[in-house]
Amino acid sequence: MGRIAGTYGVRGWVKVVTQPETLAAQRLWWIGGAERVLEQAKPHSGTLLAKLAGIESREQAQALVGKAVCVPRGALPEPPAGTYYWGDLVGLEVTNAQGLVLGVVKRLLSAGAHDVMELAGERSRLLPWVPAVVKKVDLPNRRIEVEWGAEW
Repeated sequence: MGRIAGTYGVRGWVKVVTQPETLAAQRLWWIGGAERVLEQAKPHSGTLLAKLAGIESREQAQALVGKAVCVPRGALPEPPAGTYYWGDLVGLEVTNAQGLVLGVVKRLLSAGAHDVMELAGERSRLLPWVPAVVKKVDLPNRRIEVEWGAEW
């Protein structure tokens, strides 16, 4: 769901890179294999500031930097049509319009202007997650169809 990118202030707040509205609605987070209770959260400059129970100092917050923030998939609402949780896309096969398998989604990253899919296959590829490239997502059949040349 996100990653702890840094600390905020001196009272144990952390800065989380995520979709703020989705993660802020969850009261139980898993960080580094430990369950944490979210006490407060607020959006801040494209990130989420969070105060976790038991984290009272900057030093305690610093120990969490770089760790993934997870929530059970079942706790999340279904995304609106045409939008997807990144975790649901990892592992999907990516093919182009000619039926050539370009690889499997290894991970997705936020690259500023738009998100990017990293594919693992015969060679690593980075494809932008934009409508001009991503033509169809078929979750039940675990496939994404893209407009992308084999040699690009």
